[in-house]
Amino acid sequence: MFKALVVTQDEDGKNHSQVQELTLDDLPAGDVTVAVEYSTVNYKDGLCMGPRGGGLVRNYPHVPGIDFAGTVEASDDPRYAPGDKVVLTGWRVGEVHWGGYGQKARVKADWLVPLPEGLTTRQAMAVGTAGFTAMLSVMALEDHGLAPGQGPVLVTGAAGGVGSVATAILAHKGYEVAAVTGREETEGYLKGLGATQIVPRSDLNETVKRPLESENWAGCVDAVGGDMLARVLGQMKYGASVAAVGLAGGANLPATVIPFLLRGVNLLGIDSVMQPFENRQRAWQRVVTDLPMDKLEAMVRPATLDDLPQLGADILAGQVQGRVVVDLNA
Repeated sequence: MFKALVVTQDEDGKNHSQVQELTLDDLPAGDVTVAVEYSTVNYKDGLCMGPRGGGLVRNYPHVPGIDFAGTVEASDDPRYAPGDKVVLTGWRVGEVHWGGYGQKARVKADWLVPLPEGLTTRQAMAVGTAGFTAMLSVMALEDHGLAPGQGPVLVTGAAGGVGSVATAILAHKGYEVAAVTGREETEGYLKGLGATQIVPRSDLNETVKRPLESENWAGCVDAVGGDMLARVLGQMKYGASVAAVGLAGGANLPATVIPFLLRGVNLLGIDSVMQPFENRQRAWQRVVTDLPMDKLEAMVRPATLDDLPQLGADILAGQVQGRVVVDLNA
């Protein structure tokens, strides 16, 4: 027997979450069974635990948790053996397939990545899907020519999961980081992660009036989207890139082609769900070298299975700062 947070749906279509005891026979099919040690709380987890499943959950009962790290317990795949440490992000785990909010998980071997040397399972989930996405974003910006000394790099939604880790990575690598936040109480937190400039969210929330503004930013990790992304595009330096990862501000982009034609701005879409194995492995290796562990610890807020329903509601309300790490055995 093992414990898991299980989401069920009643006849009226409303979701209910509670910790239950399950058996290995309850788990979905897969090549590898993992004893889960840590998971995280992300925006999609909040949606999955919400009253209607956020449109993400297909079948009930369901175990949310869009990532996890732990130890292989059984494997039908020669790439993994009992005792191996592994990490999983993406592949719609916790949405379509049962995820990390259980002490056991069974998944396809292709979805896993060996845990890099120098990283613990707890640290891996302090990074989590959000931090993994942040690393992919920094990698994409650098692959398109970004380097320290070119000017400030903007991070929108900086107090959230992706933004926090992106800020810490960029600062650690010697970039000047301009962090966007709408809450004064997060300014000290962001400066502690290495931000050298705080940009009030209100400065970027206005609807685009001119397609081009002053060239302010050498690069951008955008975790918001919508009107803010459209506004940022007109402020990028010539040839600069924006790594766009978030839809919190909406999927519509009320921009023109002018920033792309006249300033050569690159808009890089970052999808963390179905990354090739080589890219996932590269990103996790870069986490070890490019993310200072003291900054990582400063982001962490510990949680247990019993805390999850309330944390899901809090993250949907925008009240969660940094990284929530769930200890599945606490």
